[in-house]
Amino acid sequence: MRERNLDALLLYGNEADYANARYFSGFWPVFERAGVAINPDGKTALLVGPESDIFAKDTAAIQDIFVLAEYREAADPAYPHLSLQTFQDAFGHLGISGQQLRIGVCSILDTNVVVWNSLQSNFPGAELVDARDIMVELRSVKSDAEVACLREAGRITDLAVQDVIAAIRPGMTELQLVGVAQKSMYENGAEYEGLPQYCFAEESTKHAISRSGYRVLKPGDIIQLNLSAAVDGYSPAIGLPVSLGPLKGEKKDIVDFILEMHMWTEREFAAGRVAGQIARDYEQKFLDAGRKDAYVYGPAHGLGLTEVEAPWMETSSEYTLKPNMTFQLDTFGIGSNFGVRWEKPVVVREGGVDFLANQIGTIYEVGI
Repeated sequence: MRERNLDALLLYGNEADYANARYFSGFWPVFERAGVAINPDGKTALLVGPESDIFAKDTAAIQDIFVLAEYREAADPAYPHLSLQTFQDAFGHLGISGQQLRIGVCSILDTNVVVWNSLQSNFPGAELVDARDIMVELRSVKSDAEVACLREAGRITDLAVQDVIAAIRPGMTELQLVGVAQKSMYENGAEYEGLPQYCFAEESTKHAISRSGYRVLKPGDIIQLNLSAAVDGYSPAIGLPVSLGPLKGEKKDIVDFILEMHMWTEREFAAGRVAGQIARDYEQKFLDAGRKDAYVYGPAHGLGLTEVEAPWMETSSEYTLKPNMTFQLDTFGIGSNFGVRWEKPVVVREGGVDFLANQIGTIYEVGI
């Protein structure tokens, strides 16, 4: 913060995008929003909505808690009987004062307009600065404790994958498979699900991001699983295709090629590699194989307190892989009327990667 000449850092979180605020506070809001204010000495305050004060006191690591209307739920209650606190109260508690403050906001993409406008109103002379890079740098390299959380979540996810594969039958719906996954995860110790569980059949498998629905599984369908259990927020995912019957023709060709690209990506990962070069080589291999139309995305994205977090690995990426960075190796391609994704969580090491869940690569053909 001092290097950036920041007087304050304000982190934002909600029920879906909780990671920055939860990283420091351990607090995960429900319905409402939450924030963490930090001064340059590292002193913190947790900012919550009017219904979360007792919840936060019971569960948060930060016990200096301020209740602000700005973090209320979307129903927009007025709370006429409550006397609420302000950003000035919270910042004052942290010793942050003055007319020309520089306030770092993490991140601008997540922070809602109500919080933004209130900061401008409370501190009219302040400069609001996009400080997302501070949190990206801090969260990109994981502690051993964070890696342990990811590994435990990977263990639980492995169990759920096997339970879902064992349950797949023609006539089931995608959502029935989701139910199998959820039951397995919670029975085996998951805090929550790391994402809406992907159990897609045939045409739905082309969706890069989506939700399972009432589509019925039919013989010959390709089923795409992407499952993720969360432990203390850390949410690795496992993705693989399952064939409801023999895998053949175009489907087998695409499944095999995407698996080949997935394993190529695994071999390329090691500390010291430039991320953008891996991504450029990855795309070139699709072109060299005459598979341009099969390319959707890859090769990887950051993993941590959410299943997908910065940094992404793109052709424009300039960062270098470091030990204890964690990624989802995410290899996604499509055919004429279906898609396939091979995906697993890894932690970067000096000579390659360690797996945070079991290795994938088995092509499951069920109901034969």
